[in-house]
Amino acid sequence: MLTLVRHGQSEANARGVMCGRSDPPLTDAGRRQARALAAGLPRPTRLVSSPLARARETAALFGADLEVECDARWTEMDYGDLDGQPMDALDGDGWRAWQSDPEHVPAGGESLVAVRARVAAACTELAAEAATGEVVVVSHVSPIKAAISWALGVGIEIAWRMYLVDAAVCRIDTSGSVPLLLAVNDEGPLHVGTALPA
Repeated sequence: MLTLVRHGQSEANARGVMCGRSDPPLTDAGRRQARALAAGLPRPTRLVSSPLARARETAALFGADLEVECDARWTEMDYGDLDGQPMDALDGDGWRAWQSDPEHVPAGGESLVAVRARVAAACTELAAEAATGEVVVVSHVSPIKAAISWALGVGIEIAWRMYLVDAAVCRIDTSGSVPLLLAVNDEGPLHVGTALPA
């Protein structure tokens, strides 16, 4: 199984700002989410993370004895000058341009097409191992949406039709002739037992 985990809530998520390559830490709630994910998901046979701290911190809570491999292809989209800005920093024309053209580069950052290309390559490399083991990747919204588009064999323009919650879990079965998307926004691992651990 290829299990894609969005990192726990970060300070930027809590403030509701665009967060790409900036590197805020997890909030206390985000750490509780990460511990619950670690307790609720099968033990990984391979654990991969974006190099950004919020993802690495989430991955590290899966177990001190597990090696966390950092892979820059799982880094969040580069939002350029929009990084750290509120959603209304981009006007209506800016949003329309971004949403209508997957090759659009917002504010000197990175296009969705570029994110899709790097993530698809990473998914392809992990697919065989995930077919027989539990490969967990801790990443961010845009790369996970790109991985979903890879699994479905569709273009990245579907990213605008998806929403991922903090600590979302998405699962892709890579054991067959084509990837099968089994789950999106699965919050079940966050509720294993009773309450989130303190």
